[in-house]
Amino acid sequence: MATTKWVLDPSHSEITFKVKHMMFTNVSGKFDTFQATAESDSDNFENARFDFQAETTSINTGNADRDNHLRGGDFFDAEQFPQLTFKSTAFKQKSGDDYTLTGDLSLHGVTKSISLDVEFGGLAQDPWGNTKAGLSATGKLNRKDFGLNWNAALEAGGVLVGEEVKLHIELQFVKQ
Repeated sequence: MATTKWVLDPSHSEITFKVKHMMFTNVSGKFDTFQATAESDSDNFENARFDFQAETTSINTGNADRDNHLRGGDFFDAEQFPQLTFKSTAFKQKSGDDYTLTGDLSLHGVTKSISLDVEFGGLAQDPWGNTKAGLSATGKLNRKDFGLNWNAALEAGGVLVGEEVKLHIELQFVKQ
């Protein structure tokens, strides 16, 4: 089978995350500006290859002061590291529609391998004749592994910002 190229439909995709705040609630955020491509050799995307980039200046938690802090030197240092990138190294079927996506995430000048659980939603044709593919991915990473170390101790114990970042990613691709 020939290789098929796919381009992300950003209006039907989202990159979201949650991080513990004060050790007992979650703060959610997303990246507003991102792009991705995929290449597949089969309709079930087995062994597909993915490339993803997000603009760190586009981080959005719904709070301007927090977003500006996240863009600054304590966290993303968006001026020095304007993008985070992901390049897949494997996309393997576990069973049915469940896959594991492994790849290299580069963030804040650090590159580490991460794995995500992916549900392949399948293929469908939209009303305009475009073939679309849908994938939902979840996973987690430790922000300190990428040099995002800032924190503040709480008077009652614990810290202000959790280390674990939970990812939830919805991707809709258009066949080229």
